[in-house]
This record gives sequence, C-alpha cells and structure tokens, in this order.
Amino acid sequence: MRLEPIADPSLARSIAPPAIAIIATVVIASLLAMLAGANPFSVLGLILKGAFGSQFALLETLNRATPLIFTGLAIAVAFKAKFWNIGAEAQLYAGALITVVLGTGALPWPSFALIPALAIGAVLAGAVVLLVPAILKTRFGVDEVVTTLLFNFIFLLFISMLLEGPLKDPMGMGWPKSARLISEARLPRIFDGLRLHWGFALALLCACAVWVIQTRSTLGYEMRAVGLNRDAAAFAGIPVNAVLVKTALLSGGLAALAGFSEVAGLKGSLTLDLSPGFGYTGIIVAMLALLNPLGVIVSALFVAGIFVGADSMSRAAGVPTYLADMMLATALLLMVLAIMLTRFRVVRD
Repeated sequence: MRLEPIADPSLARSIAPPAIAIIATVVIASLLAMLAGANPFSVLGLILKGAFGSQFALLETLNRATPLIFTGLAIAVAFKAKFWNIGAEAQLYAGALITVVLGTGALPWPSFALIPALAIGAVLAGAVVLLVPAILKTRFGVDEVVTTLLFNFIFLLFISMLLEGPLKDPMGMGWPKSARLISEARLPRIFDGLRLHWGFALALLCACAVWVIQTRSTLGYEMRAVGLNRDAAAFAGIPVNAVLVKTALLSGGLAALAGFSEVAGLKGSLTLDLSPGFGYTGIIVAMLALLNPLGVIVSALFVAGIFVGADSMSRAAGVPTYLADMMLATALLLMVLAIMLTRFRVVRD
C-alpha cells in the first residue's frame, strides 16, 4: 500500500472527505454520549440549543469565536507558508500586555484615538514576539516549532512575574491581576446591554483582509509558493527568508489582536487565565478551515459553538464538558486525514 499524489483533484474529491469527516465526528460524539449514559440525540440537541438557541446563547458564541478567529487567522497565515507557528498563545498575551500597559492611563487620549493606538501597539507586540523565532529560523536554521512552543511558557511566566509585581492592581485585594482599563480604552458594545463588542467586527474585517492578501497580492503569491516548495520558490527568485519574516510579522500581529480584543472588549484587565488555550485552539480552527481565511470564520463559530453549547449541555444532561474536547480532537484528526485523502489516493502495489 502506498500514497499516490493526485495532480488535479476533482470537486467531489475535494469536498467528499471533509464532509465525511464531519459526519464521522458527529457519530463518534454520539457514541461517547451513549457511553456517558446520555441520549446522543438529546446531547447534540442541547449543544446546538446552548450555542445558538437564544439571543444570549448566540451572542456568547460570537464572543467566544472572536479570539478564535484572530488566532485561527494567525495559524492559517503561518501554515500557508509552512512556518509552523505554535506560539499564538504567547503572541496573544503580548497583545494583552501592551493593551493593559497603554490602556490604564498611560495615554490619556479620547476613545477614537486610544483604541486604534492600543490595537496597533498590540499588533506590533505580537509581531516582535514572533520575529525572534523567525530570525532564529532564517539565520540559524532553528526549528520554529520548538522556539514558538517554548515562548508560550516563557511569556506566561513573564506575565505572572509582572502581575505579582509592577502590574499588580493595588485595589485587587491581593489577586494577581492588572489594573482595569480606563473607559476610553474599552471597546464599545455592538448592542446596548449585551456583551458582544466591536472586536468581533474587527475579526471579520481581518479575515477579509487576509483573504485579499493571500489571493490578490504579491505577498500572498509568494507565501503560497514558499509553502508549496521552498527550493523551487528560491530558484524562481522569491526571497524565501524575507517572505518567512513577513509571514511571521503578520501572523504574530493577528494573534496579538486576540489578546487586545479580550482585554479591551470583555475582561477589562489582564489575568493569567485570560486565555483558556485560544492560541492552541486556533490550530484546530485553522486546520478545520483548510487554512482558508474566510473558512476560519465558519470553523471558529463551529468550535465556539461546541464549547459554549457544551457548558449548557453539561448542566442539562449531566454529561462532562470534556465531551467537547473529545469532539474537537476527533474533528481535527479526521480533518487532517480528510485533507490527505483529497490530495493523495491509496494504491496497492
């Protein structure tokens, strides 16, 4: 048995394996629900109802999807050029850190100037964090999987040190958290009285912008060429190292916007538990979207819906919320297999 590349996959070949992967995920989730002693149809229905069954549920799903769109875009951009950014978590916290440093009174500006300044500062911070692994890779050949992954732990420890020291809120009753942003630094709500903020709209705008870059710009063409065949791209005159650095800057900036939106849009301050793994979940989002920027929106809503719906389902059906983690892990594994089967066929020698 061996894998044989498919030169020009048909439309059916491109659609069928991912569709089968999604169906198989639902079937496996149903079996897991049965093992947990619950009715699988009831569990799936409760997840859908908890994620999209009311205005409150829908808006909570959109809120949860916002940072996932940013981190999913960051991973999709990097992976498209085969720059394996596993450090979106560090870049997210870098964006959150700058947002807190500048948004707690350091810049006494009105909202129309302060909020864009915080977003730009967050983008620059995330870009700088990922620039270090990019330079280590392009100049010294250091594996970016290792460096970006280790940066997650290094940066989280750095944040912990700051929250126990210079950034600790003196009015926080001893809790390791920063001071709250001033009102001019907070992202306004899209709907009065509801938690959905304009960070979600910014995430949609970024997805469209990344799609334009990837499909309508010279940089997007170079990123795809480097991702498909680095040696061939270099032979054709594409500056591979420069493209990788530009890719890293864009990817890191997008991930940092997730930290900016969480602090300025929802939390209002920086804590160690700001992200429950948004950076890592962004990998799942990007892979489920097949690295398509517009597909990232759909897959982020899917992943957010599972998490939000699982919380409601757990309370109603008595099934552990870990079922959501199993569903996402299964979906990722099956989608990776589906992607392989869209590009290769299994032949018998």
